[in-house]
Amino acid sequence: MSNLESGIIGSSPVRRIPVWLKVLYTAFVCVLVPVYWRDYGPSNFLYFCDVAMFFALAAVWTEWPLLASMPAVGILAPQLLWMVDFLGECVGLSLMGMTAYMFEERIPFFTRCLSFFHFWLPILVVWLVWRLRYDSRAFRGWTVLAWGLMLICYFGLPAPPPPKTNPNLPVNINYVYGLSRERPQDWMPPLVYFGLMLVGLPLVIFLPTHLVLKKLLGHRQ
Repeated sequence: MSNLESGIIGSSPVRRIPVWLKVLYTAFVCVLVPVYWRDYGPSNFLYFCDVAMFFALAAVWTEWPLLASMPAVGILAPQLLWMVDFLGECVGLSLMGMTAYMFEERIPFFTRCLSFFHFWLPILVVWLVWRLRYDSRAFRGWTVLAWGLMLICYFGLPAPPPPKTNPNLPVNINYVYGLSRERPQDWMPPLVYFGLMLVGLPLVIFLPTHLVLKKLLGHRQ
């Protein structure tokens, strides 16, 4: 059954996502995009989490399960780490350092407030999947998308560190050069590391998340 058919009984559409949420989330994205573009530049939107934000926007309006399921596969596990790390930073515990930028004054305060979407977006995505059901094609779809994004980030965007003249410039997007924003990893050849990322993310992150979502929230063929 198509998304259109499943959303219509007779001639009356069945809305599974309330209009107020559609409007509120759209307004948030409309504010975030120009602020991020000004403070970070357009390449920042190639991060998995930012791409997931746009997929969620499409999902709340179309109510198409695949558009909600793909970002769920891609970001739930990494963003859970973000949430834990952020809570640690809030109480003075530096766990992984991945959210240290949320407390750096070189980044405008309002921009950092917008970046708090990393905390609540995974919750929203899970809720969307619960409402729309899980589409099992999401694992393949997000894997192909992630490969494309990583290829662009590795071959087309700058490695760390960021230039001193523009310290907020996004570098090492999606960790294609290592786990640090300050320097590339040096414990194996760069292409070997990149190849391991291409294989490892689907096997270690995306596939387990897919299996859990498929088990708990159902799936559509």
